[in-house]
Amino acid sequence: MFDLVPFGKRRDDAFGALAKSLHDVFNDEFFAPMTGSSALSFRTDIRESEQAYLIEAELPGFGKDDIDIDYASPYLTIKAVRKEEKNEENDKQQVVRRERRYGEYVRRFYVQDINGDDIRASLKDGLLRLEVPKRQKTAGKRIEIQDHSNSGTELQ
Repeated sequence: MFDLVPFGKRRDDAFGALAKSLHDVFNDEFFAPMTGSSALSFRTDIRESEQAYLIEAELPGFGKDDIDIDYASPYLTIKAVRKEEKNEENDKQQVVRRERRYGEYVRRFYVQDINGDDIRASLKDGLLRLEVPKRQKTAGKRIEIQDHSNSGTELQ
């Protein structure tokens, strides 16, 4: 009843019914189990510099109290929980279409050689930004091979 049809009119003929059926079959939720994506997930961008990883996650409508960030080596987990709002006025109204999702939205990233104690997070306009500093690598030390022919001692 409330399907959104951009740039055109609704078609009530056989072609319109076929187009709607194909749309229903080939939507994102249908293929989610096969592609490994989840309906209860969120999109992220990850960038890398020499010092850190920058993770940006889209979490519109979530407050900072709804988001939990956990690092248990070697996994960084971002979890956001959205609870369904219930009140008496909504219970009296008939739901025509429900597209908003409620539940736990989780992403888990395998990361190595990071400094978990210095991860910084900020949330602004539905965009969660994590700066994940890399563990500083120690410079290698060159070990010189000693010449034993002059010392008079031999290894046995």
